[in-house]
Amino acid sequence: MPDRTRRTGRARPAGPATPPTALRPLYERRRWPRDFADRLTAPLPGLRTLVRAARRGALRPSAATVGGTAGLPYAPGPLPHAPPGGIAVTWAGHASWVVRTGGLTVLTDPVWSTKILATPPRLTPVGVPWEDLPPVDAVVISHNHYDHLDLPTLRRLPRDTPLFVPAGLAAWCRRRGFARVTELDWWEAAELPAPGGGTVRFDFVPADHWSKRTLLDTCRSLWGGWVMTDPRGRRVYFAGDTGYGPFLLDIGARFGPVDIALLPIGAYDPPWLLGPVHTDPEAAVRACADVGARRMAPMHWATFLLSSEPPLEPLLRLRTAWRATGRPAAELWDLPVGGSRVLGPDE
Repeated sequence: MPDRTRRTGRARPAGPATPPTALRPLYERRRWPRDFADRLTAPLPGLRTLVRAARRGALRPSAATVGGTAGLPYAPGPLPHAPPGGIAVTWAGHASWVVRTGGLTVLTDPVWSTKILATPPRLTPVGVPWEDLPPVDAVVISHNHYDHLDLPTLRRLPRDTPLFVPAGLAAWCRRRGFARVTELDWWEAAELPAPGGGTVRFDFVPADHWSKRTLLDTCRSLWGGWVMTDPRGRRVYFAGDTGYGPFLLDIGARFGPVDIALLPIGAYDPPWLLGPVHTDPEAAVRACADVGARRMAPMHWATFLLSSEPPLEPLLRLRTAWRATGRPAAELWDLPVGGSRVLGPDE
């Protein structure tokens, strides 16, 4: 039986390096294409490829390697205060961040569950106890994979929490009781009022990835990252889940310099399978430069075993790649799970 893919993948249509950004109203109901498979830039692996990789043990590290997880960084602490005009970020684990910007508390891809579907349990506990969170003003979702869109966690939120999601995902959220859902296409934005005046802007930007939650919904919703801009124009780029691609230069041209880039560094081995949709540490460092980020905070490692590299390897490779650039070590915010950093208003 031939190896089947959802699509063979087509190059993203050519366009201007900095396409115009459309500002959309909050919570509007929209119609979308049946799927977004035309946004793929590489073929999705078929069932035979996945089965072959599983038989070779290429999807998880060896038992001997997993035994080294005791050294994974975990240092939870109290959530810091974000001074007026400042930004505070706390890594809760995987792609989950508590971002405090413009007076708002924003969660990215919140996964507070200890076990998610078809994934081994967490290697490290959640870095921020749920009860320690301040009121959540907004949630951004990068795509619908279970390790980024976790229904048990979302159900902990008030149903009037504003959700910012990729195109095609609002109906899923509304069916679960969330009424204030804004879904955006790439290069679209929406704004929330900031407590001190002005707005915090949420721009949805491209990524090289894909989406799927069931056997029948491959690429039915979009995937991407988010750029959050506070009233002073300071920006946090949350890349979500992505491979490396030329779209990063487009993001840099549109939004750079970015003050903080939250970039994935794990789940890259084997590269022949995962390279198109996950950045390895070296590619993440290049992505940081492409988007013009002044600081980089790594994520998407040390939490779930999603691929076959040793659990500590992403951090070690990242630090080596960072040193090779000659950039100051202080610009790499390689936080432990539960760790925080604050960017002051004058930094």
